[in-house]
Amino acid sequence: MDEREKLRKFRELDDAFAEALRELEKPNSRFNIPTGPPVRSLEEREANDEQVRQHVFEQRLKALMNEHAQSKESVAMLLRTMQSLGHIA
Repeated sequence: MDEREKLRKFRELDDAFAEALRELEKPNSRFNIPTGPPVRSLEEREANDEQVRQHVFEQRLKALMNEHAQSKESVAMLLRTMQSLGHIA
């Protein structure tokens, strides 16, 4: 396909898209486009992502504690020690 043909097809597509937009803006549009459920906000997605990360972290921590036979108390003491030495914030 040569450049002229590509340009012609692009213009046709652009014209069709512009016409569709104009049609959608009409108050009594003949198009019946379902809108679906509302899009989740960025805050909701970030909160959900954080919950997933938290869950994955907790599961991995529990697996490591079981693998190395460490109790919650010993892990808590380790974290307090590391924090007091400035290794974690």
